[in-house]
Amino acid sequence: MNKIKKGDEVIVIAGKDRGRRGTVVRVIDEERILVENVNVAKKHTKGNPNAGVQGGIIEQELPLHRSNVMLFNPATSKGDRIGITALEDGKKVRVFKSNGETVDV
Repeated sequence: MNKIKKGDEVIVIAGKDRGRRGTVVRVIDEERILVENVNVAKKHTKGNPNAGVQGGIIEQELPLHRSNVMLFNPATSKGDRIGITALEDGKKVRVFKSNGETVDV
């Protein structure tokens, strides 16, 4: 079970965007995630008049390593570590390590 999923609100703990919050747009693989409006870089593109593509400078979000983000805990208003526990019915859920509240409802 992945500890960070699409739609989660995360806070960046390392790198140039340290302290910024955003939602996970996409989980690329086991190690990389794409966060909305975080780690934005400018890319210079060449135009192609045959395909109708205009050239210029575009901004795009680049993936982050999942070790550089923490799941945002609204109860403490900080980033928090995640653990996985099983409920009585056998279903696995994610819980915050600091206060034991479940992430998944």
